[in-house]
Amino acid sequence: MPSEETAYTTGRLLVATPAVEGDAFRRSVILMLHHDDDGAQGVVLNQPLDAVVDAVLPGWQAVATAPQRLFRGGPVATDSAIGLVTVPGETGETPAIHRLFRRIGVVDLDAPPVLVAPEIAGLRIFAGYAGWSGGQLEGEIRRGDWFVVDAEPRDAFTDRPDQLWVGVLVRQRGSLALVASFPDDPSMN
Repeated sequence: MPSEETAYTTGRLLVATPAVEGDAFRRSVILMLHHDDDGAQGVVLNQPLDAVVDAVLPGWQAVATAPQRLFRGGPVATDSAIGLVTVPGETGETPAIHRLFRRIGVVDLDAPPVLVAPEIAGLRIFAGYAGWSGGQLEGEIRRGDWFVVDAEPRDAFTDRPDQLWVGVLVRQRGSLALVASFPDDPSMN
């Protein structure tokens, strides 16, 4: 069982601290889809790719939320796709949609888009995901690599993914909001 400080993060956001470097997670915002003793899985919300959705999944372009691009969900299994959806209402599932938490779910991308479209209020498609083995994420949080904050419904489907890291930090209370003004290149400060 994780400690209070590293409690399970399912349904919350991981926001990379300025100390996180590298292309995979630098200034990333990750929506955590699952987290338990065996590990964790999430998708990076703010890394759109140049590819349009129909280039990989024909028929889903018209259903996708703007910007209608594929997103890099993380460095794991980049040859697979996850369709993240927001579903109106508090309860109920359809055969093509599996609800994860609150109004967020995943869609079976083999289902006909025309049948899924009326059931959802937003769709974003991610190539790959971010994954951690059991205890790995807890260690990264303790080390100070991630801020763990509450997600808002619009985070996963923002039309301004390039502004998400700053936007999520600015809405936090106290000194955490000040991190949003941390320079992209600290040597330029």
